[in-house]
Amino acid sequence: MLLGEHEHTIDDKNRLTLPARFRTAFATGVVLTRGMDGCLYAYRRDDWDTLVESRLADLDPLSKEGRRMQRFFFSGATEAELDRQGRVMIPVALIQHGGLGRNVVVAGVRDHLEIWDRAAWRKELKEVEGSAEDVAERLATQRD
Repeated sequence: MLLGEHEHTIDDKNRLTLPARFRTAFATGVVLTRGMDGCLYAYRRDDWDTLVESRLADLDPLSKEGRRMQRFFFSGATEAELDRQGRVMIPVALIQHGGLGRNVVVAGVRDHLEIWDRAAWRKELKEVEGSAEDVAERLATQRD
């Protein structure tokens, strides 16, 4: 399970050094793609395949929304390998999508990582912390 938040930087060659605790999990490669809410997602290959099979493969290509979601995830996706220092190259298009500057936060979110511009992460975290209890209650009542 991928957990925790870590402050890192993107170097001048658009490389992000993954936090040491995540490097072993991504040793066989990483799939980077556009994420929701203004971040990037980084999946281990097996977890990417699970996401595709469980959520994306069944999207109806004859539905406008299905096509849009497939475009969103697949056209922005790239497969990459970590170098010996645990760095991954982030394509310019993904850096632009995430609005990433030099300073970023890498957050473990169960089966994937989210890569956020540090200022955007702080803003998101403030919003989450301010509404977590209300969201939890709404989700709990949906289960009843």
